Amino acid sequence: MREPLLDVQDLTRFFPIKKGLLRKEVGVIRAVDGVSFTINEGETLGLVGESGCGKTTTGRMILRLLERTRGRMVFRKDGKEVDLTRLQGEELRRFRKHMQLIFQDPFASLNPRMTVLDIIGEPLKAHRYGSKKAIEDRVKWLTQAAGLQVEFLRRYPHAFSGGQRQRIGIARALALNPKLIVCDEPVSALDVSVQAQIVNLLKDLQEQFGLTYLFIAHDLSVVENISNRVAVMYAGRLVELSETLELFSAPRHPYTEALMNALPIPDPRAKRERIVLKGEVADPSNLPAGCAFHPRCRYCTEECKQAVPALREVSSGHFAACHRADEIEPKGVAPG
Repeated sequence: MREPLLDVQDLTRFFPIKKGLLRKEVGVIRAVDGVSFTINEGETLGLVGESGCGKTTTGRMILRLLERTRGRMVFRKDGKEVDLTRLQGEELRRFRKHMQLIFQDPFASLNPRMTVLDIIGEPLKAHRYGSKKAIEDRVKWLTQAAGLQVEFLRRYPHAFSGGQRQRIGIARALALNPKLIVCDEPVSALDVSVQAQIVNLLKDLQEQFGLTYLFIAHDLSVVENISNRVAVMYAGRLVELSETLELFSAPRHPYTEALMNALPIPDPRAKRERIVLKGEVADPSNLPAGCAFHPRCRYCTEECKQAVPALREVSSGHFAACHRADEIEPKGVAPG
């Protein structure tokens, strides 16, 4: 069994809504509402859901780029537990080398006035890696590991394609030899052919360096390809968590079923029942009572309208936040 590298408990982030001349608080946006999960060392946990469900906010809170409203995050390093929520100042700055981020947009995440050498070498300089020669040697090695040529080091970001820019971002994330990398939709801005190259690169680097990924995405086909387990979010809450193969073949939450139903089938003769969700995505500033998904759910009962379902284990390693998870049989998709 793999040891948990990161343990997240009741992670929550509310954004205040202020109105009027005196900026009085009149409500809150529940961007992330009580999310709990673990990421085991060396695995990839996929985090999926519609835009605005809180995926990126969750990733940024884990990296302490955004402060939480409440919750606890424990990072296990060298057999010791480090409470990320308690780190401050210089202690937090030094610990950041163990957790890095790959950004969604390879065009906006690189400084156009810096060369590739400076971009990849910046975190090494910030953490006083060594001499100028040692930093340059490390950058050359990282550049080759990311599939780029050493001759590119003196060039600026505008000279590269989207896929090459993302490789630069990946090399920068690897600079300090981190344990955990949060991949915030790293392939969503790229062409499909380039997406496959970047996903394969991430998998190769994971095997080579023993990396652990939190892979945030909305493209289920990409998530299926790279993830060991998948967590599904809806309206700031975790609604399902399971091994990838089981989640895709036998989902236990109606929202996951709808996501799977939206996946295209590469066979023009194949037919299946089309699930069209009614209504709109739940408003995080005014969530409905009970289950946030119940206004759009075709399995809804009175209990769903009144009580918020807890995320519970419905089978070995398979968790779902649905009152009827033991009764209904949502349809999945065939493996692959």
